[in-house]
Amino acid sequence: MAAGSGEIWFYHLERSTLDQVLPELLDKTLQRGWRARIRVADPDRRAEIDDTLWSWRADSFLAHGQADQPHAARQPILLTAGTENPNASQALFIVDGSDMTVTEEFERCFIIFDGRDEAALQTARDRWKALKGQGANLAYWKQSDEGRWEKAA
Repeated sequence: MAAGSGEIWFYHLERSTLDQVLPELLDKTLQRGWRARIRVADPDRRAEIDDTLWSWRADSFLAHGQADQPHAARQPILLTAGTENPNASQALFIVDGSDMTVTEEFERCFIIFDGRDEAALQTARDRWKALKGQGANLAYWKQSDEGRWEKAA
């Protein structure tokens, strides 16, 4: 993502898991009236996220689909490994070290990484430095001791 584009928010997971945080962020995104894409490189992890979104809460789910399935353009949330944007999403969620290219068309990009994984932490640091050097509009979020998200940079 280049300077002058939308916001890029880094979410540093320390106390919660992706499966706990991602549905909450997606729900807030939909409440904002935006569509979302989740870029996940690993097909097994994509299937896990798919299951999580269908069973997010006992009384609720997050409607979504896969980019390679019919009617992808109609989905409010789309899971994909690629860079295409068939559902015209305003929000892009990048998880598990997935591809960072083609992010300029989004209002907000969320980079969610596990701070307990040294490789993921280093990748996030490298991404932050590179994007900062390009003048990107960045924010860094971490969890407080009480589990709330706090903007740290």
